[in-house]
Amino acid sequence: MTEKDIIVAENLTKEYNGKTAVNGINFRVRARECFGFLGPNGAGKTTTVNMIYCFSPVTAGRLTVLGLDVREHPREIKSRLGVVPQENNLDPDLRVLQNLLVYASYFRIPAAVARERAMELLAFFDLDDRTQEKVDRLSGGMKRRLTIARALINNPALVILDEPTTGLDPQARHLVWQRLRRLKERGVTLVLTTHYLEEAGQLCDRLVIMDRGEILEEGGPGELLAKHIGREVVEVGGSDTGNRIGANPGQNGPAMASGRDEKATALPARTIEARNEKHQPPSDWETLVLSRVNHLLRGHLMVGDNLFLFPRESGQELLQALQAQPVHFFHLLLRPATLEDVFLKLTGRGLTA
Repeated sequence: MTEKDIIVAENLTKEYNGKTAVNGINFRVRARECFGFLGPNGAGKTTTVNMIYCFSPVTAGRLTVLGLDVREHPREIKSRLGVVPQENNLDPDLRVLQNLLVYASYFRIPAAVARERAMELLAFFDLDDRTQEKVDRLSGGMKRRLTIARALINNPALVILDEPTTGLDPQARHLVWQRLRRLKERGVTLVLTTHYLEEAGQLCDRLVIMDRGEILEEGGPGELLAKHIGREVVEVGGSDTGNRIGANPGQNGPAMASGRDEKATALPARTIEARNEKHQPPSDWETLVLSRVNHLLRGHLMVGDNLFLFPRESGQELLQALQAQPVHFFHLLLRPATLEDVFLKLTGRGLTA
């Protein structure tokens, strides 16, 4: 561990009733960064953060938080963390300010200090005009901001957020993101789990992509895109084979220049089996397309009836080459690459988010 490593996991493993939920993972979280765990439900994200904040014991491996071993110093670690659970667990019988003051008492923070700190946090999260409001009268976004504010009452150096914006509308989600960025600017280390692709891309300096209890890849969002996909993706949507093969060049509709809106995009909501060289044989139209434009590709992936093409250099050049082929497509789409493309390439499928 270096002075900059605030969390170190070595061969970290968690088992429940003989089933492995986290399988020997390794990662390090640096001070003052936002580190993310990206993956669908069941990937092991929440189980991992539960071990970090000493809620769930480690089965095997080593885990240190703030330089302390979680097995030997759980109480001290908990006292120095802020934790935002996946579900808001505010006290509905208390008013907004009271929720923070009662929570502060658990850390034995003096009353005057707690009140001053609580008012600062409520102002920071735009809740200072709601101090006497009952919690059950708040909107979902307000409740989430209050839950995060409560997690900061003990002035932690490390804050863990489990799916911080799940269930929020886009406006509320972006307001939470804005406040989290400001926290990081103040020197707070953030660790979050998410299945929202834009959330990971917007907030995380580095992240790990998890699936089935294992880490598939680690790096910054831009680094992962550059390594696995590139800057752009061309989506090719096919139709029935008779309409695809032998159509006149130029019959393809105009390509969309802008990418799919990734705001609040989660990992696909149902299992999608992907086909590439290691899976079932390609269709005639897929074979034809790949044979004609292969020299322009750094890779490709087949998902359902959609062919995802990763250009070596220019997406526009690849698009024009496709439009000139004697194949009729349902659609052609040139768009920016996203972390979803990385996940699909690594796993060959999408899982329920």
